[in-house]
Amino acid sequence: MKFPLIAAAALCVLAPLGHAAESDAAARAAAQKLASDRKIDGFEKSPIPGYYQAIIGSQVLYVSENGRYVLQGTLYDADAKVDLTAARLARVNVGRLDAYPTAKRITFAPKSKPKYKVTVFTDIDCGYCRKMHSHIAEYNDRGIQVDYLFFPRSGPGTPSFAKAVSVWCAKDQKQAFTAAKAGTDPAPLQCDNPVTEEYQLGISVGVDGTPSVFAPDGSKIGGYLTPDQLQAQLERVAAMEKPGA
Repeated sequence: MKFPLIAAAALCVLAPLGHAAESDAAARAAAQKLASDRKIDGFEKSPIPGYYQAIIGSQVLYVSENGRYVLQGTLYDADAKVDLTAARLARVNVGRLDAYPTAKRITFAPKSKPKYKVTVFTDIDCGYCRKMHSHIAEYNDRGIQVDYLFFPRSGPGTPSFAKAVSVWCAKDQKQAFTAAKAGTDPAPLQCDNPVTEEYQLGISVGVDGTPSVFAPDGSKIGGYLTPDQLQAQLERVAAMEKPGA
């Protein structure tokens, strides 16, 4: 049985999210064996009776108390119609994303105080990323702040990666970013830049394509979203966070 995400490179790590008891030793050992040299970011009892859940990078494993059985996939609460796996990962992701410095983001903000903020992992050469950025003025008009982080899908050492670095190193980052999204290759530049760490951060929060849009609660709410769709998703997330929702 393969665990493809478990085999991915270790990236951001968090302090353990749960405290181990002696009775969970077999389950924890089984999870660590599958994780190989990866760090278990959280280990706790799961919603499934008789199982623990291990949070490793951008996935959750459900491990039986005796350590013999492991489930990998999405756990739904059928009555509540809630994706419990996604909800748990969102709680991990929000910590990772909130900890990332504002100074290392390229931000397009409304003129007044934003009503919503989203984090978008983007690739300079991604067609849907370019289409999404074409709506940036309307997102801002609706009170939505967009914080961009680079995620060149082709990886380090590729033309797309070099373009991201050049945009970051430009004197006017936002102008260079918008020009690149319109199809103009940026002038090649080099400087200290956060592109590699943003790429790694994206992998750690489960980015598997671009654009990847994250809501303020850490949940991934979509890829390319029109202004109407993005506003609707953010309103849905906000409504779920209200007491009694």
